[in-house]
Amino acid sequence: MNEQRNSRLKGFYKHTPQQRRDVLAAWAELDDNDLRALSGGIGLADADILVENVVGLYALPFAIAPNFIIAGRDYLLPLVIEEPSVVAAMANAARLARAGGGFETGSTEPVMIGQIQLLDVPYLDAAIVRIQSRKQELLAKLAHLHPTIRRLGGGPIDLQVRKLEDTPAGPMLIVHLLLDTRDAMGANAVNTACETLSPELEAISEGRALLRILSNLSDQRQAWAACRIPVTAFASEQFSGEAVAQGIVEANAFAYADPYRAATHNKGIFNGIDAVALATGQDWRAIEAGAHAYAARDGQYRSLTEWRVESDHLVGRLQLPLAVGTVGGLTKRHPTVRVALKILGDPDARTLSEIMAAAGLAQNLAALRALVTEGIQRGHMALHERRQKVTE
Repeated sequence: MNEQRNSRLKGFYKHTPQQRRDVLAAWAELDDNDLRALSGGIGLADADILVENVVGLYALPFAIAPNFIIAGRDYLLPLVIEEPSVVAAMANAARLARAGGGFETGSTEPVMIGQIQLLDVPYLDAAIVRIQSRKQELLAKLAHLHPTIRRLGGGPIDLQVRKLEDTPAGPMLIVHLLLDTRDAMGANAVNTACETLSPELEAISEGRALLRILSNLSDQRQAWAACRIPVTAFASEQFSGEAVAQGIVEANAFAYADPYRAATHNKGIFNGIDAVALATGQDWRAIEAGAHAYAARDGQYRSLTEWRVESDHLVGRLQLPLAVGTVGGLTKRHPTVRVALKILGDPDARTLSEIMAAAGLAQNLAALRALVTEGIQRGHMALHERRQKVTE
């Protein structure tokens, strides 16, 4: 994809669907097969391979949010979502963020956590010492697994042991296997490694292995996005830019302090993240589970975003666990997923996670801006009414 292309598409929403497809095809260099994939997706035969008891297909809108600059690069974001106003809100937030250079992003290495539960361990502390003393030997027993991941620089990197002394089932040891899965989401790789290692851990601990499965609280695999927007960009006839920016800060403080508000606040973030996740074939349920657990990491459920006013700028940041993949799963089986990734320039897993973090921050910015100005319902209900009129 041409790096010089500009994602600022003025009036994109005014076009017909066919006109938008033409613009997108030129922008992302889509061919006829790609455009057919946007119209049809998978057939019954492919669906029957993906899940059991298939009887039909279910379609959702595939939309584009323009105007994004992420890590200095222009993007059109593919979104699969049914809720009105989300696409328009994200495009508008991305336009605002351009006034400050767009979204800066980053991510950690793609390290997933597998858990092995050890029960009936006679001496917990002694077992911890024995397991830790044989860490390298245990990791070496996984050398034959996942040759592609290893060839790309990934593989098992650490073992950590946690002691849970007070549970409804009695004391237990939990061994965490840390595995760098590269561009794979990595669930199958992690689960296979945990199952492979469990007999050795049973022997060393003199206990009984029960669960051997990944954790979706992938706090070793995080992505973040930040933006810095001049407060003047928020000015309108009704509101000063300073008032809007301060209102966003105060609204975020409400979500930080109150879990009832935080639940709705974070749901809005996932209006953006999930839409990209669905378009690109990710396990959005795993992403949400990990992020919601992360939001409660200090014992209270809180907002995932931070907003503050600094030197006449509104500064925002979103950081969360984001385990995504660009190889395996639907990325090979589903033609529309392949097109969505092509629109994004065929990113690696870390880049995709950063794009999704930017999408979440953009949607949060749009929601908070609406809430502290005209209210969330004005634009939202206008689009609902548009949909209602079309169906009448």
